[in-house]
Parts: sequence; C-alpha cells; structure tokens
Amino acid sequence: MTPRTTTILALAVLLTAAGCARAEAPQPAAAPTGTAGRQVVKTPDSTTGPTCTLSQFGGERFELESATVGFSQSEKEANPFRIAETKSIKDEAAKLGIANLKVTNAQSQFSKQITDVQQLIAQGARLLVIAPLNSDGWEPVLQQAAAKKVPIITVDRKINAKSCTDYLTFIGSDFYEQGKRAADKMIEALGGKGKVAILLGAPGNNVTTERTNGFKDRVKEKAPALTISFEQTGEFAREKGQQVTEQLIQSNPDINGIYAENDEMALGAVTALKGAGKQPGDIKIVSIDGTRSAVQAIVDGWLHSVIESNPRFGPLAFETARKFLDGEGIADKVIISDREYDQANAKDSLGEAY
Repeated sequence: MTPRTTTILALAVLLTAAGCARAEAPQPAAAPTGTAGRQVVKTPDSTTGPTCTLSQFGGERFELESATVGFSQSEKEANPFRIAETKSIKDEAAKLGIANLKVTNAQSQFSKQITDVQQLIAQGARLLVIAPLNSDGWEPVLQQAAAKKVPIITVDRKINAKSCTDYLTFIGSDFYEQGKRAADKMIEALGGKGKVAILLGAPGNNVTTERTNGFKDRVKEKAPALTISFEQTGEFAREKGQQVTEQLIQSNPDINGIYAENDEMALGAVTALKGAGKQPGDIKIVSIDGTRSAVQAIVDGWLHSVIESNPRFGPLAFETARKFLDGEGIADKVIISDREYDQANAKDSLGEAY
C-alpha cells in the first residue's frame, strides 16, 4: 500500500462522522523506527472536535480542478520543512489537475502574510490553505473570507478562531506529543539526570507553546532529577540557534543536553559546539522536524535523536477539501503521525528525510 493510499484510507475513516458528534482521541503512538518511508495518518480517537459540513458552513459547492486555490506560506524557504511543505501542496495540486493554484510567501513577516491572503481572496480564491506564521491576529482575513464563504484549511500551525465559522479545519502534528517524545529521548540519553537547555521556537504560536509544555510535563513526570536550567528563543532559525548556544556554553558550561524545538536550531547548536571545541556526543541534542541534515547529524554523532514533524500536507489538505465539497463532515482537527530517527535507524532512513 502506498503512503498516499494509506493517507486516504485513514482519512476516509476520520471524515465519515457527521453532525456535531465528538470523539475522545488517545495520544498517537510513536511511529515505528527502522521502517523507512512509512508515512501514517493517525485516525484520531482523541478529541477531534465537532464536525463541519458544507451546509453548516454555508458555502457553495465548486469543482476544485477549475477553481482558484490559494496557498499562503509563512516563512522563508531556507528551512527544509517549508520547502517540503510547499512542494507537497504544489505536487498534489498538479496531480489533481488544479490548474489555478496561487502560492505566496510571507518571508517570515506576519503583516505580509495577512496582506498576501487578503490579495488571494481579492483574486477570487475559492479555497485557502494557510500555513500561519502566528496563531493570533487573523481577524481581518477571517472577516473577508467569511463574507465570501471561502473555506480555510490551516496546516502546521493553528489559528485562534472558531472552526466551521472562521476556518474549516487544522491539519498537522500533535505538538504536545512531540514534546513528550522528545523528553523521552532526552531522558534516555542522559539516564534521567543532568542539566538541559531548551532552544525555544518563535513566540506567538501554538507550536512553541505545545512543544515546550509537552517536554516539561514529561520531564516532571518521568525524570525529576533532570533540571531545565536554560531557556531562550532561537526563533526556529539556524543562525539564532547558533547564537543562543554560544551564549549557553558561556553561561552554563556544565550543560548536559539541549532540546531544540526544530532541526534548524539544533544544527545551529551543532555549529556552536564545534566552534567551542566540543566532540560529538559531549552534549546530547534532541530536536524536532526530521530534515535530512538533522538525520545526517545523528549518523555523524552530533544529534542523539529527532522526532519527525511531517510537512507533507498536500494529499490530506486536498482530500479534506474534496470530502467537504462533497457534503461530508470534516473534523476540526486532523493529526498526522510522526516517526522518530535515532542511531538505530538514521543511516537506513536518511533517504526518507526531507
């Protein structure tokens, strides 16, 4: 069975619910290691929220293939996650024969992203797929989209708004669970004791908040002898991650581990450690994303492990839109399962990283 077939079959189970039923969903199980290329969509039985139908939303049915569809990317595509995310949207649109896909990039400027999406609406977009830079501040866009009954699917990050009124659904990872799994790997690496630093993601979005809370809660629960002695934002950027780690080495020379909330910051930390004369494994690094460079760093001994954050949203986004337009109920949250990379599988799985 191909990854896309698995995606569609699992999603079909999720999307058959109608009305306003609610389900309680468990945390996703860790993706199997040593199974290169396996992309699994979790069928949530955790809280997925109420469903939304086209009639409830109040829009009109249209054909995706002939419609103008807008995709708003939030960050500069120097980040492999964003490159893979945009590519997934473009590739799936091409596969489905969607001829008028308009793609914008906010270049990590929130004001530009708001303007970008407003222009997409003005250009006649019937569907919007948005990778939000921030979770708040979307009111101008939501008001315009609601006035024209344009459904919005958010990917990767949530917006703080009401589903089925302001937006249709969120598709992404369970970021809190990612934080917990990263903590498990750090506890494993350090034997449950020592001093850990956190390179925080950019402030103002749910990814940073949930990855931080998941990590801290797990450490508190499983390893009280593990101390979080340093926290500072690296803004999800490699250069900033390097700068913060250089400061960290000076202020906390006895640090044992670094939890980086994305791979770019982790790779910046590696550069800083090399510059300080550290050797691979001197400081254990656990990060989140699953980029090829980070998986290679595991092979090279600089990273202990990486929790994947799957950026391949294209198939799910357009399958969700099609189900919605066909009148089926869409849950307000769709969760993708994320795999893990460590020394046991990194070398064999390198080709599957993005």
